[in-house]
Order: sequence, then structure tokens, then C-alpha cells
Amino acid sequence: MEHRVLVITGPTATGKSALGVALAQALGGEVLSADSMQVYRGMDIGTAKVTAEEMRGVPHHLLDIAAPDEAFSAARWVEAAAAAAEDVFARGRLPILVGGTGLYIDSLLSGREFAGRGDDGALRRALSEEYDRIGGAAFRERLASVDPERAALLHPADKKRLVRAMEVWRVTGETITAHDARTRALPPRWPSLRVALTYADRADLYRRIDARVEEMVRAGLFEETQRLLDAGLSPDSTAMQAIGYKETADCLLGRCSRGEAVAAIQQASRRYAKRQLTWLRRDGDVRWIAWEGTPDIAAAAAQVTAWWREARGA
Repeated sequence: MEHRVLVITGPTATGKSALGVALAQALGGEVLSADSMQVYRGMDIGTAKVTAEEMRGVPHHLLDIAAPDEAFSAARWVEAAAAAAEDVFARGRLPILVGGTGLYIDSLLSGREFAGRGDDGALRRALSEEYDRIGGAAFRERLASVDPERAALLHPADKKRLVRAMEVWRVTGETITAHDARTRALPPRWPSLRVALTYADRADLYRRIDARVEEMVRAGLFEETQRLLDAGLSPDSTAMQAIGYKETADCLLGRCSRGEAVAAIQQASRRYAKRQLTWLRRDGDVRWIAWEGTPDIAAAAAQVTAWWREARGA
């Protein structure tokens, strides 16, 4: 039988975890977390990581697979997720991707290859220093000599992407433009049914986000962040740039008040939800469930189960 995966996605605070568990129980599945921050150990409250009680006995994968001070990438997640999904398939179970990190989900399902990085931090630093030395306009001209298509798309101030494009060329001998075109032509890794959750009224989504942030604070977000800082995690690390931790760390380091930090987390979370919705709406194959006020997990599970059986021809 053809392998096929189920995806439950959507913006933050829409009930993805609860629906994923309900569907795993109904369909004989296991959950693969598709959240770029839930990979980090010790970062539980601020990432809304599902608890053992909330899992209700359903196996969950790709949680707590990296230390907070590690550099973790989409490529590394895709490698781990593909292996986890194949293991779930091998045991006759259904992999259910649950999370809101659209890049991770799309990269896994598409079978996309990531351009080689060479694991050479020295090269990246050298290119970064070159950019700083000659300026963005001149650096973009150098990129244009090898990859004019990508250079034309990038602003001289976009240091990160300019350096990345030059790094790919130096490491692989292939332009990032050619790499992207080649990987887009690859067949999907697996067919999928993708379901996105949201609220019919955007104001309901924002109220739920604000309430969730307040719940996180009551649950110990500030204490969790303090433990991470006390353990030596730099406030400038990638993990600490996550929404919730960055603002909380600023408060703990005396840069703002507690109330200002909470308000900043709520605002950043609302903005992130808006970006997540924009990302998802590009995909015409996504099926939407829009909550009217309070989420009805049981009704949604029944609807998705019907869609799943239809997709499988059952």
C-alpha cells in the first residue's frame, strides 16, 4: 500500500496538538512534531510542548532532540523526520505531522534537497567578513558573476542570503538558483493530506494567543528562561531568539519590565500567526478547519478522519 502522511498545521494556539493526538488514536498513528523550537531540550513552557499527560499514550517523535546551544537547521530536522516517518511506516502505523513550522513541513513532503553547507563555519565567517569589508553592493556584484539570477533577486542589505548563495557556490560548485530549480523538479517524498486549523474570526485567534501567553507565564516561563540562562545559554543563541524566550530574557537582564515583556511576547506571537497564515494560504491543496469560537476537537477529528478515508479510497 502507498505510504501517505497526514499533516495537522496552522498558526499558534489553534489546537493542533490536541487534534493530532485524537487522530493518532483514531487512525493508529504516531505524532511527528513539526515545530522548529520543540526540538530543544529544556524549552518546554515557551514552546507549548505537549506534556506526557496530553500525549494520552500516543508516541511523539522529534521532541527534545537537540541541546539549546546547538545550531539546528531545517536540513537536520528533515533528515531526522524522514527517518522517523519511515520507522513509523515500517511498523504499520501512520505518521501524523503536527506543527506550525511551514518550511520544515514543506521541505519534508517535497523531498527537497538542501544545498550543501560543507559544515565549514570558517568559510561562512570569511564570506561574512568579506561582505562587511567591501559592502553589500560590491558583494552582490561578485555573486552576480556566478549566479546572476539569485543576485538579481536579493537586496544589497540582505547579507544573510547573499552570503548563503556565495557559500553554496563555493562549497558545491552549483549555484543556489540551479540547485533550487533541480530540487523543485523532484517528485514528492510522499503524498499527503494537509489540514490547517484557524479561527473564523481573526480576533478570536488573537485573544487565544494572548491568553496562551498568560498561561505560559503562570506555568513558569520566566523561571524556565532563568534556568536556561543560569545553565550558561547565551541570550544571543539561536534557541533564545524564539518568541517568548527572547522577550523574557530581556526582562530578566533588566532591559524591560515584566509587563512589557509579556506584551511583547503577545504582539510577536500575533505577528507570527499572521505570517503562518500567509504561508499556508499559498497552498491550494490545504483543507481548512476554521473554529467558530471554541475549538471542537471531536468534530474536527471526525471530519479529518472522513477526509483521510476519502483520500485513501476507503
